[in-house]
Amino acid sequence: MIPPVLKVREVRHAYGERIALNGVSFEVNEGEIFTLLGPNGGGKTTLFRILTTSMEPGSGDALIFGLSIVSEFTAVRKKIGVVFQEPSLDPKLTTLENMIHHGHFYGMRGRPLRDAAIALLDTFNLANRAEHLTETLSGGLRRRVELAKALLPSPALLFADEPSTGLDPGVRLEFAAEIQRLRSERRITFVLTTHFIEEADQSDQVGILHEGNLVALGKP
Repeated sequence: MIPPVLKVREVRHAYGERIALNGVSFEVNEGEIFTLLGPNGGGKTTLFRILTTSMEPGSGDALIFGLSIVSEFTAVRKKIGVVFQEPSLDPKLTTLENMIHHGHFYGMRGRPLRDAAIALLDTFNLANRAEHLTETLSGGLRRRVELAKALLPSPALLFADEPSTGLDPGVRLEFAAEIQRLRSERRITFVLTTHFIEEADQSDQVGILHEGNLVALGKP
């Protein structure tokens, strides 16, 4: 039996008296696209921040490739890629400069970093935008750069928090197709959050979060 890539165990969190997560548990297997679906305020973003080690849970734990997000968070960060809901590109840097700057956080340097960044930009049809300031790109192109940047350190697990927010329907479809391609070609495991039902329908597994509770879990 191949162990799950992600194993969430009774994760709880509260903001004062408001319970954001009430004992959430689930597993994600290698190569799966797992989507957390639910309305705003349901707990998706809180769980996303906890799983990506941006904040600690009130209680419970999660294992990523067997590593605890609580006690081994530094090692976890080296294993994952993250696409945040809010833009994380520097608008005054070029597309390539944003890629290289991100690679430095992972200890990547020199020609290998530059070559890997250019190769990813080419993969996402962004090679002709490498020297453009990211503030000049459309929302869809900036989202592609975000995804390319997250893939630069070659993570086997990628988290994306409402990655299609602000994109028009056509670009959302392109982005969903890109995720399917990466899963097929690179065997990357994805954990996504969304409130779009049609996006969850493209997943292998869906977990529905409502008021901090995982009220449903299974195939779309």
